[in-house]
Amino acid sequence: MSSVRRLLALPEWSGAVRVLAGAAGLDAPVRAVRPVADPGAGDPVAAGELIVVTGPPQPADWRLDALLRRVADAGGAGVLVPFGPPAGSGAPVASAPEPGSGAVAGSGMTAGSGAVMGSGVVAGSGAARATVLLAERLGLPLLGAAGGDPLNLVVTARLLLAEPEIDRARLVLAAHRAFDDRACAPEDVMRRLGDLLGVPVALLDDRGQPLAGRLAEPGAVRVDEFVPQRVALADGVLLAHPAMLPYPARPTFWLVAELRGTAAARAEIVPPALSVAAVAVQRWLLAHRLELERDARARTALLGDLLRLDGEPSAQLRRRVADAGWQLGGWHVGLRIGAVSTLDLVPRTAEISRVLRAEGVEAVVVEHGEGWTGWTSFAQEPTPARVRALAGRLRAAHRKLRGAIADHMGVGRPHPWPEGLAGTVAEATDAARLAATRPEAGYFLQVDQLGMAQLLLEWTRTDTFEPAARALLAPLRDQPGDLVRTLSAYLDAESSIAETAAVLGVHRNTVAARIDRVERLLGVDLGHRDERLALHLACRTVTLPGR
Repeated sequence: MSSVRRLLALPEWSGAVRVLAGAAGLDAPVRAVRPVADPGAGDPVAAGELIVVTGPPQPADWRLDALLRRVADAGGAGVLVPFGPPAGSGAPVASAPEPGSGAVAGSGMTAGSGAVMGSGVVAGSGAARATVLLAERLGLPLLGAAGGDPLNLVVTARLLLAEPEIDRARLVLAAHRAFDDRACAPEDVMRRLGDLLGVPVALLDDRGQPLAGRLAEPGAVRVDEFVPQRVALADGVLLAHPAMLPYPARPTFWLVAELRGTAAARAEIVPPALSVAAVAVQRWLLAHRLELERDARARTALLGDLLRLDGEPSAQLRRRVADAGWQLGGWHVGLRIGAVSTLDLVPRTAEISRVLRAEGVEAVVVEHGEGWTGWTSFAQEPTPARVRALAGRLRAAHRKLRGAIADHMGVGRPHPWPEGLAGTVAEATDAARLAATRPEAGYFLQVDQLGMAQLLLEWTRTDTFEPAARALLAPLRDQPGDLVRTLSAYLDAESSIAETAAVLGVHRNTVAARIDRVERLLGVDLGHRDERLALHLACRTVTLPGR
């Protein structure tokens, strides 16, 4: 069953018809729509009938009041009248209030304020106020159509009543025409969808964050439920449809439409249009994914050839490197990023590069195994200070990536020229493997940070060293503040209070207090490098997996 509100949501009605009074009755059922040339003709009115006055706008007339009473007494749905000068007269058309506002057209005041209606329906007299107040008191919708031919509104309304699916079919057909077989970017799809629906639309990522468009309540979409959704709002409804790829079977994007006010009456017919738009987005995703995977295979193959290089690269290999935009000259610092399990690597490569770039690191990043392998290059041999600064920026990037994309990260030492690339990448891979077992280091390790401890790590795994290490750290056991982990993180961070606090997620004053307690409990001076080395090795031993 259609209602006055549903008729107001029709595209032909939404831009031409306004509610002048009686907004409380907009949900009244409409069973028929009948044009009437003379409001005083006295023809009987049927229950659920919406009367459309087709005659030209007239000054205030008692016949309109009489029509309102007849329609209300018969249980009619409402009355629509033309307001403003007839179309083509050259006179300005008065504005009307928003639907449901209860305001008097052109007055800026509510119907109950005694204001004069400033349109051609009722022309500035006591009768004008009486007409508006009468419709409000009766709770009968009084609608106004500005310009145009009211008979066109009658035709579209009767089509909806005769066959409710026509409106849905017209919208779906328009959606298919808007989103033809040509692939277009998701942002373009959303722009066309907004033009088609005439309501706010937005494109959300898989975390529910807006990528295009704007919604008042984007957080209402439940992104962990991979099905079309309908969410009730205070004054409308939110419709969401996922755009998914076959693998992984989870949404890459969400298409969302926000229907408020009278537009909410079309909530039943909008989902098929959203589904058509989602198919257009999926088509673009598949084409884009094929392109990404082709590029990823080429990058991975090129990386493999470089890592297997044992001499001067051939001219063909140098050409492939140049085509990829990679740099082989200068000095390279390798990095290895372990991915979160079950993560689809290919679509995330661009995001990793973006995060690294935001931290000031321009790096080559290639999908490789269960993660990413990459490197950043320097024209000249970097100083220790530059290497430390680079490690700090990489650690900051890892914090941003950690959890959602990256699991652990390792950084190698600087090595020169093409033959040094494989060496620094191998060091980064070893550091990453060790970082995966080092939560106290923030799952991040740099080979230079490991120093002598890295060279002696195999010795610390022997049964001879382990008892000595446990005895050395025994005073820290069962002490509040997790002192062993704090000491290990502090030594991994090269005695940096601030870095240790960031890794442990505590205040730097807390770290300083804990380190002071460690020195007192162990009777050591952590400013002495030999004592630092011994404690570093001991911490590594007792925190190894399985120990």
